[in-house]
Amino acid sequence: MSLKIIKGGTVVTAEGEARADVLIQGETIAAVGPDLDANGADVIDATGAYVMPGGIDPHTHMELPFMGTVASEDFFSGTTAAAVGGTTSVIDFVIPGPQQDVMEAYRSWRGWSEKAATDYGFHVAITWWDESVRKAMHTLVHEEGVNSFKHFMAYKNAIMCDDETLVNSFSEARELGALCTVHAENGELVFRLQQEIYDKGITGPEGHPLSRPPEVEGEAANRAIRIAEVLGVPLYLVHTSCIDALEAVTRARLEGQRVYAEVLAQHLVIDDSVYRDPDWRKAAHHVMSPPFRAKEHQEALWRGLQAGMLQTTATDHCCFCTPQKEMGKDDFRGIPNGTGGIEDRMSVLWHHGVGTGRLTPSEFVAVTSTNCAKIFNIHPQKGSMAVGADADLVVWDAEASRTISAETHHQNVDYNIYEGMEVQGLAKVTLSRGRVVWNDGDVRTERGTGRYVKRKPFANYWAAQLRRNELAEPTPVHRG
Repeated sequence: MSLKIIKGGTVVTAEGEARADVLIQGETIAAVGPDLDANGADVIDATGAYVMPGGIDPHTHMELPFMGTVASEDFFSGTTAAAVGGTTSVIDFVIPGPQQDVMEAYRSWRGWSEKAATDYGFHVAITWWDESVRKAMHTLVHEEGVNSFKHFMAYKNAIMCDDETLVNSFSEARELGALCTVHAENGELVFRLQQEIYDKGITGPEGHPLSRPPEVEGEAANRAIRIAEVLGVPLYLVHTSCIDALEAVTRARLEGQRVYAEVLAQHLVIDDSVYRDPDWRKAAHHVMSPPFRAKEHQEALWRGLQAGMLQTTATDHCCFCTPQKEMGKDDFRGIPNGTGGIEDRMSVLWHHGVGTGRLTPSEFVAVTSTNCAKIFNIHPQKGSMAVGADADLVVWDAEASRTISAETHHQNVDYNIYEGMEVQGLAKVTLSRGRVVWNDGDVRTERGTGRYVKRKPFANYWAAQLRRNELAEPTPVHRG
């Protein structure tokens, strides 16, 4: 069994930091401590650098069939780009089409993902409801290691959930010990606003944010939170992008409701001025949902992240090349929604978070890795430096810098939404289960070496929740 040792670095976890070495035996961490004996192990020099758990991106879309095309990033190229940036695991999404058999869709995604270079898991979207969907949820939880289900409250006439589907799925997830996640936008309002804006002659990318104002996200976020409250099931909101949704999350958490929320790195640093770029293509490159917001939303999101109201950071990595974006050249409603960023998330967050004093290094580890591992029940296997944990690690050079550009990135897309941004803080070495997959400019990923990670349901929490519900059972009123 191979031995490696990372020597001379400062180990950073979500709990703190200390000067320590990390011994790796095969695929797992064997020891963490100062001045460990190398014992003939291959030495990775981390002098002057941080050693951290590899990043976990809980929101990606590799090879996604969407809006009449397929995302350009596949599981190999996407996980390779992730590794270059210091991310060692992703949780992607299985999204069945309208009325598509859920298990059929799941098997398709599992087939596509066999080429992944680093570890991965899946959320499964519930896009419609009948008895077969209920049975599929049971199979996915009990046999396939899926413990989270996605619900799109947007994209009417495609994958949007109505309230009936939400209630049925949330209720079933509660019984299974699974976590419900939602894309919170009021799809009926979006559909209506899109038509009104198009009818007014606004056909370019600038129409996209006008049709999805913050209020439609805030309304849907609050609705999902209240449905989850009534049904007694925890909730996770993906890509929280605005003050309206953040306020709904904050209110629920302060009331003691178990609500988690994610923010995308790009929503923290890019504002809605990108949609007014005179170059149609550059504006279209930024079309994603929810859209980029006015600057005041960015500051609020940073405060939410600092305060712990937002627990995780992601990318919603969903790449469509320029010719694909041009499908909506004459109608913004036809522009495939999605942006990239899986290679850049860690550096962008370090530069604009740790580099500005908004986040400490330990908080950075929490919001890029550990919190995600805990919420989706793969901690301490992932997101930790514990002995026995998977050796998914990154040697992080806080002094190194680069200028982000499509000319030099490893993502399979012909532009970069961070084009020209200078960032300080880079992955020097990335290890996936003990294998060096990135070494200071040398890409060493191998197709198919990634492993599917099963995630257990949350049985203990749900049992306690059900006991509380039984204790609070109302007393019937007897009337003569």
